[in-house]
Amino acid sequence: MDYIFSPWRYRYVSEARAGGECVLCLKLAAQDDAANLIVHRGRHNAVMLNLYPYTSGHMMILPFAHVAHLADCDAETRAEMIELAARGERALEAEYRPDGINLGMNLGAAAGAGIAGHLHLHLLPRWMADANFMSVVAETRVLPEALADTYRRLRQYF
Repeated sequence: MDYIFSPWRYRYVSEARAGGECVLCLKLAAQDDAANLIVHRGRHNAVMLNLYPYTSGHMMILPFAHVAHLADCDAETRAEMIELAARGERALEAEYRPDGINLGMNLGAAAGAGIAGHLHLHLLPRWMADANFMSVVAETRVLPEALADTYRRLRQYF
């Protein structure tokens, strides 16, 4: 069995589980979208860059409501989430030209959700052979651009 470790996320995940307010809710409530990496606000959901991305362009779509399960969202929120995912797909294809895109949710801590209390849908651009020794062996993620540049590039599509 192969194991893929992502130790750079430990601080973020441990802070999210430490109790207190939801870090995603705090970002959504703040007034500075650029500082909080919020690319777009829809009627029911926001598109936000992942603070600890696996690849450049890693976005998340999350409802404004603090819900843990997709089934807890109303139909309008779910529909908008998928529409925003489609827009995100087009944005990633146009800006990053990936070989593929991972789209998914981790529902619950056992499924791998780092912030299990606030549902979010990930969009990750992927390239052939993008997992290399730096991530797996050296415990280092190599991202070729700053989050501020990713924010600027993707915001124009929303």
